[in-house]
Amino acid sequence: MRYKLLLVILFGTLCVQAQTPIDYYNGAYQKKGHALRVALSGIVKNHNSLSYSALWDAFYTTDRRPDNGKVWDIYSDNPNGNTAYYYSFGSDQCGSYSSEGDCYNREHSIPKSWFNDAVPMYTDLFHLYPTDGFVNGKRGNLPLGEVGNASWTSTNGSKLGSCTAAGYSGTVFEPNDAYKGDLARTYFYMAVCYMDKNLGQETQSMFSGGSLKPWALNMMIRWHNDDPVSEKEIDRNNAIYALQNNRNPFIDYPELVDKIWGDDSVNAFNPNGIVELSLAENWKVFPMPASESITIVAPAEMNENVEVQVLNITGQVVLSQTTVFEGVYTINLPDMASGVYILRMISKDFILNKKILKK
Repeated sequence: MRYKLLLVILFGTLCVQAQTPIDYYNGAYQKKGHALRVALSGIVKNHNSLSYSALWDAFYTTDRRPDNGKVWDIYSDNPNGNTAYYYSFGSDQCGSYSSEGDCYNREHSIPKSWFNDAVPMYTDLFHLYPTDGFVNGKRGNLPLGEVGNASWTSTNGSKLGSCTAAGYSGTVFEPNDAYKGDLARTYFYMAVCYMDKNLGQETQSMFSGGSLKPWALNMMIRWHNDDPVSEKEIDRNNAIYALQNNRNPFIDYPELVDKIWGDDSVNAFNPNGIVELSLAENWKVFPMPASESITIVAPAEMNENVEVQVLNITGQVVLSQTTVFEGVYTINLPDMASGVYILRMISKDFILNKKILKK
């Protein structure tokens, strides 16, 4: 008898800053289109809301440059050219400003006037970035867009001007190409997390209610495809998860964009390739805590080619071996430090995750 299951972790859920909890997206499993969007909204919307003043400290972990420890300002950073200035955390906070390079502030990438300063949108870190105060002031509450002839250009190439994207011709703010995908995935997150809110309380908002307007959606899908997920976004996603206890699904699974709004919306979301759901309470792993070895016992006879892994709490595989699993298997543990690990068994029919303790 074969047991098929969906990334189930027994004896509690492993939640660590460095990776997505194993069962985090279970509620979206086998959903597609609008139903998938609704399911993801239910997963991410009930998060910890920070105070507005707490955002300054949050930026220390969410937006710190790895190369020099400075503020990662997407309105001044120029990955493909010269970055004219860098900000230090704390000492360079705005304050007043009169030109580029004076100070950094808290930019609502979805302008707060679009949702009338309502909470929890007002302090949701996923759409709040530290940015140059002067450039932020130039952007104001304008929509994002694509500019032909710029009326103003920042030091990193961000622009103001009339929109050339099909469906909108008003004045827009165009960010540096390197951050268009980041902002697109930010907007997708907001269109999922707050799909039941009104993010379109101004005529120049890119939203109608909680949904992106057609011209904005088409442009954002293009930006998402042209600028794939970066290590910066992955690190920021993990850092925000540690603070808000929710994640941006479109960073974890970029294909969700196409499954909700694109051509792949006919196919259900199937993270990690698991095909069916069942329970695994009757699986046994002993002794616990483990010392030199552990034995795995299935609740029924099996005959499966299985890869057996042991992962540490950061998600790193510290042991991997392949065997024909016939229902009982003993795995010798190497000289691993004491602590919590995840035992993972992977076959063509199932994935089993169990938390184990090494003494």
